[in-house]
Amino acid sequence: MQGPTACFSLSNKATLLEPESDWGVELNRGRHRKNPPPMASDSSPPAAASSPQGPGDKLAVFWQEGMLAHDAGRGVFDSGRDPGFLDVLDQHPENADRVRNMVSILRRGPIAPFVSWHSGRPAHASELLSFHSSEYIEELVQANATGAKKFCEGTFLNPGSWGAALLAAGTTLSAVKHILDGHGNLAYALVRPPGHHAQPDRADGYCFLNNAGLAVHLALDSGRSKVAVVDIDVHYGNGTAEGFYRTENVLTISLHMRHGSWGPSHPQSGSVDEIGEGKGLGYNLNIPLPNGSGDAGYEYAMNELVVPAIDKFQPQLLVFVVGQDSSAFDPNGRQCLTMEGYRKIGQIMRSMANRHSNGQILIVQEGGYHITYSAYCLHATLEGVLDLEAPLLDDPIAYYPEDERYTKKVVDMIKDSWKESVPFLKDI
Repeated sequence: MQGPTACFSLSNKATLLEPESDWGVELNRGRHRKNPPPMASDSSPPAAASSPQGPGDKLAVFWQEGMLAHDAGRGVFDSGRDPGFLDVLDQHPENADRVRNMVSILRRGPIAPFVSWHSGRPAHASELLSFHSSEYIEELVQANATGAKKFCEGTFLNPGSWGAALLAAGTTLSAVKHILDGHGNLAYALVRPPGHHAQPDRADGYCFLNNAGLAVHLALDSGRSKVAVVDIDVHYGNGTAEGFYRTENVLTISLHMRHGSWGPSHPQSGSVDEIGEGKGLGYNLNIPLPNGSGDAGYEYAMNELVVPAIDKFQPQLLVFVVGQDSSAFDPNGRQCLTMEGYRKIGQIMRSMANRHSNGQILIVQEGGYHITYSAYCLHATLEGVLDLEAPLLDDPIAYYPEDERYTKKVVDMIKDSWKESVPFLKDI
């Protein structure tokens, strides 16, 4: 079997992306930093590329075609299994077509004039080790060398997957560096495979490398003393939360469907009482919302929970983790968001960024599995982030009922819980 360096590549031809010495030194050193640098005493936000942007400014989209090479196969939904009695099997929900439509709607949809396009790159070994353990990275490398591996239910590393994962991680780092270097305030990493379930030492939920977590570490290493992550994917961003669970300079907030743990690869439940440990106590905030929460429910949760927490924390960078699987028609979620709901969330994120991070937002793509409607919901989210005066696209299918009143009761209960258990939110 080939060693780690021989298969750290974008193809089966073992084209090296880094010299052998980099892997040998970095993997053996095991440079997995469990705690980010201590919080700086000066919490004033750094200078942005300019003052907070106006409605006509560009969104920098970072994309690399090679990410389409990841193919998780076919089966019954995401299982990869063929029972033998079905003529037509599902394409795995996390497939290239969903992202092809996201790319095309940004290139040819009405938002196109507000977008600039930028290339990504594969991540380097040392960058991966800022979030992940060396043992886990070597496990991924060896899986790629052998050709394929099922890491957990629904999560398959096949030929082409490792190269795509490296591109997703590196492209996200390119996007955040665009902001950190002062080239712009708004950057979107349009990446796959997704990353927010990937924990420091394991794959989970279609995810191999934690793209957002890597970007947060780069921001911290570049001098940002406080970073906030707001994750609206329908599933709990457990990997990102785990990576920063014991630190006070990264606030992770996840709004998700109340799904609980789903096995050994995903032991976290996403419940309200998972609030961090040690120095990180109170800096992991979970908002498990009932099925059918819808546009009004999500807006209420954002305004009553997310906005007050961000206002108290005062981050120097906002990382907006987006998944369109909270939409009304997604096969992987039941939350009933429409384009209008996504647009409103984007507007709220932009408003918080203008107050706290000089308008700077890194957006990182995660789930969203309805092949066409996910692209529409992405378009609406970015319209909101760009703070455009009016919607550019009509919603083609929004009509699903929501349960606003019950969601408000749940949000109010979560708020009361935070007041009792999260020290910096006692007076929200």
